[in-house]
Amino acid sequence: MSKLSNNQGRGYEYACIHELFLFINKIRPAMIKKNSSLESAEKAYNSLSKSQKEDYRKSAKAMIPTICECEPRITENDGDMLELFIQQDEEGEKGDVRDIIILRSELKWEVGLSIKHNHFAVKHSRLSPTIDFAKKWFGYPCSNKFWDEVNPIFNTLEKAKQNGKKFCEIANKEKNIYEPIIHAFINEVKHQYKSHPDIPAKMVEYLLSKYDFYKVVSLDDKKITQIQTYNLHKTLNKSAKKRKPSLIIPVVSLPTSIIKIDFFPNRTNTAELYLNNGWYFTFRIHNAETYAVPSLKFDIQLKGMPIEVLTINCIWK
Repeated sequence: MSKLSNNQGRGYEYACIHELFLFINKIRPAMIKKNSSLESAEKAYNSLSKSQKEDYRKSAKAMIPTICECEPRITENDGDMLELFIQQDEEGEKGDVRDIIILRSELKWEVGLSIKHNHFAVKHSRLSPTIDFAKKWFGYPCSNKFWDEVNPIFNTLEKAKQNGKKFCEIANKEKNIYEPIIHAFINEVKHQYKSHPDIPAKMVEYLLSKYDFYKVVSLDDKKITQIQTYNLHKTLNKSAKKRKPSLIIPVVSLPTSIIKIDFFPNRTNTAELYLNNGWYFTFRIHNAETYAVPSLKFDIQLKGMPIEVLTINCIWK
């Protein structure tokens, strides 16, 4: 991720948490918990132009009424303190993609928002000789066959690194690097699925989140803030003491089987994965650096979702 994209993403997180606080604090006691993530987000926000800040605030304000309609416990004034905080980046590595947490400790209740600025990317996971992706994603180690297939490729990249080569200078990069890596990845997922029938559900929990959440995406050009609801474990949409949610969020079924995993048609650097219950992902491998290193990055996109995942468009005012 470029410095500009990082600043925009973190700046948008700050706009969201700040506008949430201003809205909620007028209705019930609320506070923003200070931590290093908040400091980084505020610094990024302050680096934006005046017009960008205004757009980010409008975008953040647009989603708040809908979130509160889905989660009446946010505005319920029961005499306790509601906390807002931005999570540390390390939580994402543990399978928690929620950027902003809205917490009522006394009630032992929380809800999380995943904040995105002008993109819908799911994960940017890496493959390398030191990363056991199956262990990280599913909890089961990669097979020896997988390592036998990919290690020669990473050795080639290591030699290119030692020679100071750029990725673009590697001969037949698509055929000699990307295609065999994708082939090994596809075969390993198939192998893991044969041995472990819970792979489909674990795949989605890793790629999306182990925790239920609302995805909040600012689409600046359209002047729309889009909310997607991921109620995988029935923790969203809880009633307050005196009020039920005015928007009902369906429970989303995790997949139980792999329908197909193979190369994306006419692409040697991309795999596609079809799961039951409406899930469809693509995995595009690419080099994230200019100069060769023995590490490659996935751009993972969620291309198909169950109908129970609601998409709500909130127009800016």
